[in-house]
Amino acid sequence: MKLKEFFQKAVTCGLKHDPRRKEFILRSKDKNPYSDSQILYGDSKREISNILVGIDIESAELLLADRLRRERKIDLVVSHHPEGKALAQLYKVMHIHKQLLKNMGVKKEIAQDIMLERIYEIERKLLSANHLRTVDTARILDIPLICLHTVADNLVYDFISKFMQKNKPKKLSDVIDLLLEIEEYKIALKESVGPRILLGNPLRPVGKIMVEMTGGTEGSKDVFGWLYEAGVRTLICMHLSEEHFKKVKDRNLNVIIAGHISSDTLGLNLLLDEVDSQNSLNIFSCSGFRRIKHH
Repeated sequence: MKLKEFFQKAVTCGLKHDPRRKEFILRSKDKNPYSDSQILYGDSKREISNILVGIDIESAELLLADRLRRERKIDLVVSHHPEGKALAQLYKVMHIHKQLLKNMGVKKEIAQDIMLERIYEIERKLLSANHLRTVDTARILDIPLICLHTVADNLVYDFISKFMQKNKPKKLSDVIDLLLEIEEYKIALKESVGPRILLGNPLRPVGKIMVEMTGGTEGSKDVFGWLYEAGVRTLICMHLSEEHFKKVKDRNLNVIIAGHISSDTLGLNLLLDEVDSQNSLNIFSCSGFRRIKHH
């Protein structure tokens, strides 16, 4: 498989599971609407067969790839979290949050106003980052490097949303039990970072669930009151910052943290299942990622 084909298949998978309307998907099908998922370095026509995949790829992981390719001929390194120009443009994918909020019943105008302020905040924060540090290492070592962020997060969002809709948990403890049926979360539990109830009693009713696992990063910290008014009672998140925690605990919402790296791993695994449905690629794992096939 050529690098370009691998990347384009990943983008197509991201579109297939995007929470936005079909019109957006049809409009975007011939291009990449995910600014945080990019080919960062390498010839797009290069044939690839051995791939090193990690949640975070920095210079250390690229040096590992350089060492490994003496024996295993690593053709490509895949990072989940964005680097380079993909990190610089992370804020652009955050518009997905507006659709997530509208799907939950928050009015379009409110979702728009709340998220625009948050998007500008993230754009400012990213200005100080050394975006090219890791990409420069890939260039010097001549190791092709790509990142697959929101394209993978869309899959874990879609998977967990449908999983909860199908199984209809009644209590918060039921949500934890369901998550622990998934191999990535079982592994996380063994490593002491399994799913946990951050806010709420295990016997408390779940009610209407919002899954927040895509859209670049956390949404607005000012949205929780609006979500409660829209009928949401439980949030299932990858993670929750302290700033967001302080806001949500005053809004009588339940919060379940599924796990950051485990959720990212699940999204990447689901993505790789679709991109490499013929099992033609050799996947090597590092940086928190574990390859688990779901079909």
